Amino acid sequence: MAKKYTKSDCIALLRAKMQEISLHGEKRYPKRSDFSSEEVNAIKAFLGAWGRALESAGIKPPSEKPKGENQS
Repeated sequence: MAKKYTKSDCIALLRAKMQEISLHGEKRYPKRSDFSSEEVNAIKAFLGAWGRALESAGIKPPSEKPKGENQS
């Protein structure tokens, strides 16, 4: 039976993976490929697109460009 994730579980997964990556001396954000497909689906379901999920978990700073604005 598949594990039932909560929003808090998803944030904890992202933060734990970020900590693990940092401990290995890597300077990058967690990627989808760092997680099982079940975990990725839960994270995206609760937190939205991957970039927004990282922002929600406090891993990545929020995007400064307002949504829908084109680059010049």
